[in-house]
Amino acid sequence: MPEAPNPTQACAAAAVPVEHRKVLDYIEDVTVNADQVQRRVLSEILAQNAPAEYLRRHGLSGRATADPSAFKLLIPVITYEDLQPDILRIAHGDTSPIISGRPISEFLTSSGTSGGERKLMPTIDDELDRRSLFYSLMTPVMSQFVPGLDRGKAMYLYFVKSESRTPGGLVARPVLTSYYKSRHFLERPFDPYNTLTSPNEAILCLDSYQSMYAQLLCGLVQRAEVVRVGAIFASGFIRAIKFLEKHWPRLCRNIRTGMLDPEIADRAVREAVERVLRPDPGLAGQIEAECSKPSWEAIIRRIWPNTKYIDVIVTGAMAQYIPTLDFYGGGLPLACTMYGSSECYFGINLNPMCKPSEVAYTLIPTMAYFEFLPVRHAGNGAKDYDQRDLVDLVDVKLGQEYELVVTTYSGLYRYRVGDVLRVAGFKNKAPQFNFVRRNNVALSVDSEKTNEVELHAAVRSAANHLEPFGASLVEYTSYAETWSIPGHYVLFWELKAGGTAVPPSVFEDCCLAVEESLNSVYRQGRVCDSSIGPLEIRVVEEGTFDKLMDYALSQGASINQYKAPRCVRSGPVVELLDGRVQSRFFSPKSPKWVPGHKQWSTDNGGI
Repeated sequence: MPEAPNPTQACAAAAVPVEHRKVLDYIEDVTVNADQVQRRVLSEILAQNAPAEYLRRHGLSGRATADPSAFKLLIPVITYEDLQPDILRIAHGDTSPIISGRPISEFLTSSGTSGGERKLMPTIDDELDRRSLFYSLMTPVMSQFVPGLDRGKAMYLYFVKSESRTPGGLVARPVLTSYYKSRHFLERPFDPYNTLTSPNEAILCLDSYQSMYAQLLCGLVQRAEVVRVGAIFASGFIRAIKFLEKHWPRLCRNIRTGMLDPEIADRAVREAVERVLRPDPGLAGQIEAECSKPSWEAIIRRIWPNTKYIDVIVTGAMAQYIPTLDFYGGGLPLACTMYGSSECYFGINLNPMCKPSEVAYTLIPTMAYFEFLPVRHAGNGAKDYDQRDLVDLVDVKLGQEYELVVTTYSGLYRYRVGDVLRVAGFKNKAPQFNFVRRNNVALSVDSEKTNEVELHAAVRSAANHLEPFGASLVEYTSYAETWSIPGHYVLFWELKAGGTAVPPSVFEDCCLAVEESLNSVYRQGRVCDSSIGPLEIRVVEEGTFDKLMDYALSQGASINQYKAPRCVRSGPVVELLDGRVQSRFFSPKSPKWVPGHKQWSTDNGGI
């Protein structure tokens, strides 16, 4: 079986700090003993949660609670919809041990959607310790490939989002917001390998403009010390570069004068930034010289010349941003280090300097109990499988695709995460996975996820605006446009014309109607975060979708099975469609609506 590159051999000459050696030994131990570790984790989860009503409801009680075979026989494989009634009981104040033997401390809002709204993932206090352990694994691994990280700083752009409370008083917020507000992050001891240019006050500022401005300014002031840059998602990092492209004259003026822009009104943020800001005309001039050039190609290398890599997630939907990152980074390596979600943190990339197309995550056996549903049984959420089809972590097969199923300490049991993974290799006994896709996700430009059913309903509803003019929608497809920042959804519409021309304002109403029908995560990105641009409709010539079918058939598609795709990727298909566009229309840049209030628990979250 293929083995992962040994990180201890990647930079053999580098001295390994004692703390890093302990972490690397830990990774070695849990991957060598992955099967024993997984059995122990399941036993711990079942023992800790033995009082849970959920387990008793499914016949797992008494001595059977400690029996893994009974667990696999009695506990069903579920989706969020199956668990939602229990989640709502907890959210409304029921403090009995419904799903967990320990109190639910808060809910983590997922970027996935359920009925068009965010999911609420239960968590317990202990999970923060587990997440902190997970984060502690990455720097020792990276240091084996990139020496000198302790001789500089990281310009990592981190942000929090607003939170809400359930009727029962529990906080509901994104997992990263929960971590950045925790003592584990705010009271972290000094570590020369993890020194940030961004002050905590700027990270915790809810005003996204002030937070971005302050973090970029601090990163520019400490330009010479920056050895790595990044954000959580590729889309967020590119948004920061676009912000810099727009505001660099003002930022340079602050550096030249040593005086912070008055628009940064948050007192804590001002005080934190003013601790590092000093008049520096020379630095301001150097940054101006680079930013004022006609092309921003390799701007990261030019502004932060000591940068060794860009640390962002570029798997899944974020892969579409790789060409843009390559342009701005001037060929800097893209390090994709971790794989996690609101449900649980899963694994890390033990070869972080590999090409984005080769990223494989090693699942850490102590994070949760992992099972895998062969992808042939994991179609579209249908329960067309037998629970005996599930395999354990150490029993997956090289090259096979599986849907990830997790059992967590916080009270998720055999929960279908919705991620499809392919086994790429093994680190000792622990498998390494390529991320293949999210189930049922048609479009995504940031952290939102729009599925095909939701998109279809939104388009059909919007097309009703055409009826008074005798026009109708013949066919459509969609595309996530990410070359513009922020990215936005594009709909290609082929119409059957009526007797009256459709005014442009009606198409703008159609754009807005589609957006109003999409989920709250999308709407927050449009209105609150400005991470998603106005939706666009491109009206194409009659017969365009016939041409699209002709192209598909020329590429080997079966005429008997062909149907128009509801989502397309960049390449020849988009070029074909764009070549037949007759007109373009956008929804209002600042819609007069705010994220809807279909469910109290999802109004204010983010990811």
